[in-house]
Amino acid sequence: MARRVFFSFDHDNDIWRANQVRNANVVAGSHLAGFFDHSEYEVAQEKGKAGIQRMILNHLKDTTVTVVLIGTETANRPWVKYEIEQSIARKNGLPGIYIHRLKDPNSPPTSRGAKPAVPEGVDFPAYAWDKDLDHFLGVLSASLRSRIEPLY
Repeated sequence: MARRVFFSFDHDNDIWRANQVRNANVVAGSHLAGFFDHSEYEVAQEKGKAGIQRMILNHLKDTTVTVVLIGTETANRPWVKYEIEQSIARKNGLPGIYIHRLKDPNSPPTSRGAKPAVPEGVDFPAYAWDKDLDHFLGVLSASLRSRIEPLY
């Protein structure tokens, strides 16, 4: 069974950087959870906090991994905190990738942001994005082993 991955990141500041990770073909399939269309977000936003929560929960549905793409402000974003909280409740694997060094034509280089806080005992490994897909898959696999019971 294919794993479905949710990507959590600061949509306002890091969409360009996040898309570089997305376009590196780190996961198969055209529908990637966590990469919602801006118009979908606008519609959810019109429905307030509950609308955004429903959209996030819908995208988290049937996921087993939440990859947190960590930029300069990611740790401070309330929706990232909510996505992490909900991912932990679902027992998703939770790896982090620092993306601050990726180029963005719309903004100058940024500094490395803080890793978002998680409850004590939750495994949340993080590394700097290096475009090495084998490295990414290794971190992903390790995160899955630490959070999810074997399916066999």
